[in-house]
Amino acid sequence: MSRYRLQPTPAQEAVLLEHCGHARFVWNLAVEQHAQWKPGRKSAPGFAEQCRQLTEARAEFEWLRAGSIIVQQQALKDFAQAMAHYFAKTHRRPTWRRRGQGQGFRIVAVKADHVRRVSRNVGEVKVPKVGWVRFRWSRAVPEGVKSYRVNRDRAGRWHVAFAAIPEPVPAPGSAEVVGVDRGIAIAAALSTGEMLNVPTLRTAEKSRLLRLLRKLARAKRGSNRRAKVKSAIAKLKARESDRRKDWVEKTSTTLTRCFAVIAVENLKIANMTRSASGTLDAPGSKVRAKAGLNRGILAAGWGQLVERLEQKAPGRVIKVNSAYTSQRCSACGIVDAKSRESQADFRCRSCGYACNADVNAARNIRLAAAGHAVDARGGDRTAGPVNREPQRDLLLVG
Repeated sequence: MSRYRLQPTPAQEAVLLEHCGHARFVWNLAVEQHAQWKPGRKSAPGFAEQCRQLTEARAEFEWLRAGSIIVQQQALKDFAQAMAHYFAKTHRRPTWRRRGQGQGFRIVAVKADHVRRVSRNVGEVKVPKVGWVRFRWSRAVPEGVKSYRVNRDRAGRWHVAFAAIPEPVPAPGSAEVVGVDRGIAIAAALSTGEMLNVPTLRTAEKSRLLRLLRKLARAKRGSNRRAKVKSAIAKLKARESDRRKDWVEKTSTTLTRCFAVIAVENLKIANMTRSASGTLDAPGSKVRAKAGLNRGILAAGWGQLVERLEQKAPGRVIKVNSAYTSQRCSACGIVDAKSRESQADFRCRSCGYACNADVNAARNIRLAAAGHAVDARGGDRTAGPVNREPQRDLLLVG
């Protein structure tokens, strides 16, 4: 997906919000239909039957007929795809969509003349029932675009994302392997010895966020004051999210350009960030500490980094078993839990090798994947002897 900042006028924004409302309404109806299904009953309606029901509903309700049929049908198509992922056990079951969260819609059958460039930094996209809407031309729009998605985040910003398969980053001529250890104190430690951190909110921004959260707790639910405070909080959160995404993009691009094979731990992040609150009958323990750990994992962008690496370097990302990577000495291979003297320091009690604990784990990850290398043409071959010393010095944004 190639995403761009959309710049609608107030009149256009009103119509875009109507499209979002229609898509949310149709999605929630589909969720309700499938929620009524019980074992032994007739199966819930599929996409074709729901489209027929949508045609009947549009004929009866004028407010629904005033909207775009493409927007409403694609909401049903998205739901059908979400249910297919749920039955394949790759995603969770689709749930209700609330106003103000995840607002957006998809447009298909886009023609070549539906996207045009107006000036150096301005482009326009044709949206049904809206007309030409301007967006910031930050980079060239991919050719052959057949669909796009318009969404609005909690900070009130509009974006348009054109569906296109990006070209993979070409592999370097060498067959070097790098290990990446993901953590919280250090977002990504490389086997080269570098330690990278995700840029977060500045000290003044964190203080302002804390004041806004306290102000939100005192605001009356449903009041205009509470809505303004929530909007200010959303803008700060969006700023932090944008910085994390920018860091992920730059870091993943640098790694894929400099190394032929990138080794990471095979972590189940969804399971690691699951809530520990438990149930009323069996409440969890240390819930606040676990919640803080979950926030730290998500703020470090573990999943985003690996996802972008796999997209930019298909077939060149190796996931290794994470067992004992933080307790094994990368020099002699001895596993000893007491060798990790602290969260940051590792000193082998057998050979005396000492370095940062996260860097040592990254070198163990690299050693686990050292049997694979990719040459410049993308073919697999066996790597030669692996030196635990840093291969090169990278200048990464951290």
